[in-house]
Amino acid sequence: MDLTLLRTFLAVHRAGSFTRAAHLLDLSQPAITAQIRSLEKQVGRQLFQRLPRGVTPTTVADELAAKLAPHLDALEEITARDVLGTDPLQHTVHLAGPPEVTGRRVLPALADLVRRGLRLRVTLGAGDDLLAGLAAARHDIVVSDVRPRGRGISSTPLADEEYVLVGAPRWAELLPRGRIEAGGPSALDGAPLISDNEEQPLVERYWASVFDTKPTSPAGLVVPDLRAVLDCVRAGAGIAVLPRYLCADALADTSLVALLEPEIPPLSTLFLAVRTGELSRPHLAQLHARLVARAAGW
Repeated sequence: MDLTLLRTFLAVHRAGSFTRAAHLLDLSQPAITAQIRSLEKQVGRQLFQRLPRGVTPTTVADELAAKLAPHLDALEEITARDVLGTDPLQHTVHLAGPPEVTGRRVLPALADLVRRGLRLRVTLGAGDDLLAGLAAARHDIVVSDVRPRGRGISSTPLADEEYVLVGAPRWAELLPRGRIEAGGPSALDGAPLISDNEEQPLVERYWASVFDTKPTSPAGLVVPDLRAVLDCVRAGAGIAVLPRYLCADALADTSLVALLEPEIPPLSTLFLAVRTGELSRPHLAQLHARLVARAAGW
């Protein structure tokens, strides 16, 4: 099979449009259409459904793309590095994400790519703002704690965050787990809540999932950084809901205690978002693939 057809197929699959794929590959749209028809004829299956705007892949196309992408991307890298004498990673990527997971998880996962020459410029912020920046081309790739829904944005589930209700050991003594299990959130009355936001989104998510209710007490302390929330809880100022990855070390050394361990812990999904079609660029495709692979172990 002609590798050109497979390269075109992958570009269309990533771009979601014959027009965008034609622009990325510097080909005419009729050429793209002819190549996809030729490939569909060879595999004997429909690969894309035509829409008023763009195309959507069939399940056959999704399976084929998942199998092809690592190998075609590797060939692109070999061609650039060993034939043309350039490294596809020697580009600047504007990456954005929430401060805590970006610092604790994302950037360490990319350390070896930076050593190879990738230049990263990082923006930290909230999900909706970062996705707006992605749509406006201020960022190239975004780690989002909000499900991306905008037109022209493609997203991949990256990892699940588990949330834990934690306090310093003195609070664990004052709030025995059995009392919380029996009394629900009312057993926590009198314990100051520490949050990174006045709306207490993590507390609301935990209360809804575990207690099937909404929190009724305002936060006793609000600081817009979960790392600072962690330090305040560790110092004994109150209790908080935190991502487990962020407080895992403190739980291990017992400077924090999980006040409750529900059978089904509250979870939230992180997404990796790019503008549709941008993964045809080898350096972004490699960065994206690296994060997806590393996140499997988070």
